[in-house]
Parts: sequence; C-alpha cells; structure tokens
Amino acid sequence: MPPPPPPHITDYLRILMGDTPWSFLLECAIRLVFMYLVLLAGLRLMGKRMAGQISRTELAGLVSLAVGIGIPLLSPDRGLLAPVVIAAVVVLGHRLVTQWAARRSTVEHLLQGNVTTVVADGVLQVPVMAQVVLSQERLFAQLRGESLEHLGQVHRLYMEANGTFSLVEAPDPKPGLSIIPGWDHGFRELQPVAPGAFACLRCGRVVDAPAPPATACPACGHRRWNPAVAALK
Repeated sequence: MPPPPPPHITDYLRILMGDTPWSFLLECAIRLVFMYLVLLAGLRLMGKRMAGQISRTELAGLVSLAVGIGIPLLSPDRGLLAPVVIAAVVVLGHRLVTQWAARRSTVEHLLQGNVTTVVADGVLQVPVMAQVVLSQERLFAQLRGESLEHLGQVHRLYMEANGTFSLVEAPDPKPGLSIIPGWDHGFRELQPVAPGAFACLRCGRVVDAPAPPATACPACGHRRWNPAVAALK
C-alpha cells in the first residue's frame, strides 16, 4: 500500500475536515448535544454552588468534566460511553469528598482553605496579604466597590476561602489612609484631612503627630506617611 501523500498548504479540504468525511459534521452535532446534556447533569448533581463562586474542589471537578468530554466530542474513533463513565466518577468523587469535608473541619480547611483577615480596625494585615497574594491596589479596589473612601471606615475585611470578600464596616469610623487612587488629585483634595494624624502608606496604621513622622511605622516598618483622612460616616 503506497504511503499517503504529504500534507500540502493548498489542500484546503484537509485543512477544513482533516481525515473525516463531511457526514461527521452531523455526528459532531449529535455528540455535542449529548455531551452538553452530560455536562449539565454533572453540574446539577455536583450542587447549586457550581452556578456561583466555585471552590477549589468544585473547580477541579469542573475541569475534569471538561477534559473528559472534550476528546470524544471531536474524535470519531472515541465512543460516548467513556465520557459518561468519567462524568459519573467525577460526580461521585466530588460528592464523597464534599461529605467528608463537611464532617471534618481539618479536611475542609485542607481542601478549601481558610478565611483570613486582611484588614483589622483600619490597618492592612501585610503579612497575611503576602501569604494570600493580595495586592494593596486590589484590596483598595474592593473597598471602593463598597463605596468606602478610607481605611478608617473598615472594622474587618475577610477574604473567604473561595476568594470573595466579606466587609464589616466600622460602627464608629476613625481617621484612616485614603483608598482613592493617587492620580485622582481632584477627589483627594475633596477628602477632609484629620489634623495631627498621619497614616502609613503601606499598612494604613495611623499615628498622632504634629508632622509626618521621621520614624518607621510600628506595624510594618515602612517610612512613608500621608495625612490621614478625617472620619467619615
């Protein structure tokens, strides 16, 4: 049997269809519908949280489902039974792991992670932010989305295990570091300055002083200070 001719750049039919006949397009459509239903069923069985902010285990299950159905979708030499078995194993494994984590908090913390405090009483928890790879600007953007203007309005900001944030506003705001971008000079000038109070530019720690302190911040060791924004309700 002579070897097949080498591929050529002008072989447009091969580029479009590969080595499969045109009739395989109809089969692809049927496979797509079937795999779509399998994926919907798998997500439905894995719980309602798959439609919202997903956790690590849920993301792993979703990726496993996608990988399991991807190859049989376009490969004519692969049957449809294998992806169904893969989906069943993924769903069953996810439910077992979820039930195990619900009974044991240590397993849940190992698989899902812990809730961390990234702002406490208007001060950024810099070591925690470094541990969870959270930048100051990303955190400030989150707070600006909550219609806040400075850190003194924050009692607690928690970073949940799935990466979302939970804010507890301070019932009695105090002076704090502005979270408005530095290039927005017009907005910055409208913020009232707290007399005799300066905020660390790195962590937001506020100290009382008649002038910007020449010493390092007692919380993070940073040496740059800005006038603190007066307490805002």
